[in-house]
Amino acid sequence: MATDSSNGEQQTTSKPPPLPSPLRFSKFFQANMRILVTGGAGFIGSHLVDKLMQNEKNEVIVVDNFFTGSKDNLRKWIDHPRFELIRHDVTQPLFVEVDQIYHLACPASPIFYKYNPVKTIKTNVIGTLNMLGLAKRVGARILLTSTSEVYGDPLIHPQPETYLGNVNPIGVRSCYDEGKRVAETLMFDYHRQHGIEIRIARIFNTYGPRMNIDDGRVVSNFIAQALRGEPLTVQKPGSQTRSFCYVSDMVDGLLRLMEGRSTGPINIGNPGEFTMVELAETVKELINPKVQINMVDNTPDDPRQRKPDITKAKEVLGWEPQVTLRNGLPLMEEDFRSRLGISKA
Repeated sequence: MATDSSNGEQQTTSKPPPLPSPLRFSKFFQANMRILVTGGAGFIGSHLVDKLMQNEKNEVIVVDNFFTGSKDNLRKWIDHPRFELIRHDVTQPLFVEVDQIYHLACPASPIFYKYNPVKTIKTNVIGTLNMLGLAKRVGARILLTSTSEVYGDPLIHPQPETYLGNVNPIGVRSCYDEGKRVAETLMFDYHRQHGIEIRIARIFNTYGPRMNIDDGRVVSNFIAQALRGEPLTVQKPGSQTRSFCYVSDMVDGLLRLMEGRSTGPINIGNPGEFTMVELAETVKELINPKVQINMVDNTPDDPRQRKPDITKAKEVLGWEPQVTLRNGLPLMEEDFRSRLGISKA
């Protein structure tokens, strides 16, 4: 039975989880694992689908409303007999028979989640409620991709899972920050009240191929600007820090969390920390040494520093990132060049 680590305390839920499908207990027929991925046409979701589909015992159902996701990310699986794609908004109930749920659905870029903040918080709250209701009905284990944004503008550095955060509940980013905090609350309430098997990952900044080119996140912004020969726009003061995890490392962490015994929350991210100026200089060096670096005004509630404490991920999951920023950026550059039609000189 899974243990929950809310506020760092190890507890065991007293209520047993709902029974999964009788197919799980068949003596003579080993059914495939049926896995639902919400937001599976998105950046991280599509890479997760790729990894899940490598296992011939997995059947994968992707649900996505394509607000930020793209069918192109899943093109190679469209006609595969173990794959199914459903256009669906998770704020509406969904009735499917599955054994595991990876709940990734939600816009993660400030440009997208601030475009429709009410929709964003509905996705986090009502969408998570719908997926928990589904997990309860079919006895599925559910993993929520929460976010480092639950820590807000942290007063503790690096951020352990026991840190309760410093979040503005009425700011322009609150639809995402507070939406994910409520989603975590719902996960643990369903776990304690109904015995649902839950897993919570707090994912930190992630980058890699298939990111939306103009999604407003700093790595994609800098690479796209460098490839177009435009100045790299660093938000003032430039000393604010972020940690960047390559997408293959992130997917590995999510898979380990789902198959492990801990409910989480567990930080999944790369503890390598860079200022925004350092990141811009690295992109300039690796991709286009001729571009300039310009300072621009910052956005409200932008955290000053962000770095995961991954002690728990190492101890509980045996996980730590393998891809350095200098090794990951050229892989993302190659993907962006292909999509933008820009050849390497």
